[in-house]
Amino acid sequence: MKAVAQVAAARRTAFHILLAVERGHGHADDLLRARAADALSAVDRKLATALVLGALRWQIRLDYQLHKLLKRPGAKLETEVRVALRLGALQILHMDRIPARAAIDESVELAKQAGHRFASGMVNAVLRRLANEPREEFPERTAAELALATAHPAWMVERWARSFGLGAARAICQHGQSQPAAAVRLDAPEVEAELTGQGVMLEPGVLLAAARRVTAGDVTASAAFAAGRARLQDEGSQLVAEIAGRGEAILDCCAAPGGKTLILAERNPGARIVACEASRARLAALRERLALPGGRVECRLAAAEALDEEAAYDLALVDAPCSGTGTLGRNPEIRHRLKMEDLGRQAERQGAILRAALRAVRPGGRVVYATCSLEPEENEAVVAAALAEMTGVRTIPMPARIEALLGESLLTAAGAERLMNGVGPEGWLRLMPDGTGGDGFFMAQLERGRE
Repeated sequence: MKAVAQVAAARRTAFHILLAVERGHGHADDLLRARAADALSAVDRKLATALVLGALRWQIRLDYQLHKLLKRPGAKLETEVRVALRLGALQILHMDRIPARAAIDESVELAKQAGHRFASGMVNAVLRRLANEPREEFPERTAAELALATAHPAWMVERWARSFGLGAARAICQHGQSQPAAAVRLDAPEVEAELTGQGVMLEPGVLLAAARRVTAGDVTASAAFAAGRARLQDEGSQLVAEIAGRGEAILDCCAAPGGKTLILAERNPGARIVACEASRARLAALRERLALPGGRVECRLAAAEALDEEAAYDLALVDAPCSGTGTLGRNPEIRHRLKMEDLGRQAERQGAILRAALRAVRPGGRVVYATCSLEPEENEAVVAAALAEMTGVRTIPMPARIEALLGESLLTAAGAERLMNGVGPEGWLRLMPDGTGGDGFFMAQLERGRE
């Protein structure tokens, strides 16, 4: 069979993005917003995004299925060949609207153009066999089976099953295999009508009264999005800032990209807010985003764990850098980068940031600690260690804060009920990823004792 001479722009772009991710040269979400993807038409950009995220979501199972069809199943493939095979297999097995012939022909051509003319014959043979074989069934009776069926690392699924039960582990994995709902934050009620007029269809948020879910249309192409009047932000992420609440002097320890800081500024129009960021590049973007009237947000280049201020604030938010295992639907590549030993290293830094924040608030001041991780090492263990190590620090149980947000009409009734169900015996909140399409989060409120 003679391969086609050209590869569609969307597949070529997806191929190069996946190569960069595989080689550790970038993150998929950043690369999908870079110049090469931006130059595509809207239709091609949507297809390239689906190919990149789909290949990353299903990579573990695709590799398993593909390697069984190799003449030498244990053979080590060149990176370009491996990525071309995954792209072809993804389209054959998980994208029914794409003809198998197109998927095969262009995967073969991608291998050739990448300098693997000899291997392109193998790509053709393997993908043709895959297309012609009956679809394989994947049981989910055990954690190991569930991991393969849903293309997650076995060590992750096994620990979720131990911590939360097999049913909850299944829900986490199902969330990881789907594109989460796009949630937006509107800075004024009239923005909703503006978006509707531009073809963006919205429905009420699941948790928050101020949130909306996008059901149709491209909000990123709207004038409201370009002007910052509509911001893409998961409801759980918005909730972290709402939980933090109000103060006169506020410290946002890990502020970039700034979505939570904007909510803090919205809820505290008269407050002095200090937003910290350790990366110069991210700080520049943060300053641009937080250029609010009156200059009341100070963007500071600082590593949060090294802060040495004492009793300077009445509220601090620690949205700690974490593994991100609550966001695998949105960031599927995390499952391929993260190792179990990383969790302990993350926890050391998270604990240092939390202790610095507790020192930075005044007696009677509050610290809200949050992650988008499901892992106890980064959540319960970090908070428990801070409580044990620092005198006069106590937990503020979350139910009272949830009731206050409901009383202010900031939560939906269904959202308040769900949050109450997520409060554990220590008074900390765990928001599990589930069928509503939101990410997983952990949140705890701590108070520094009065002298």
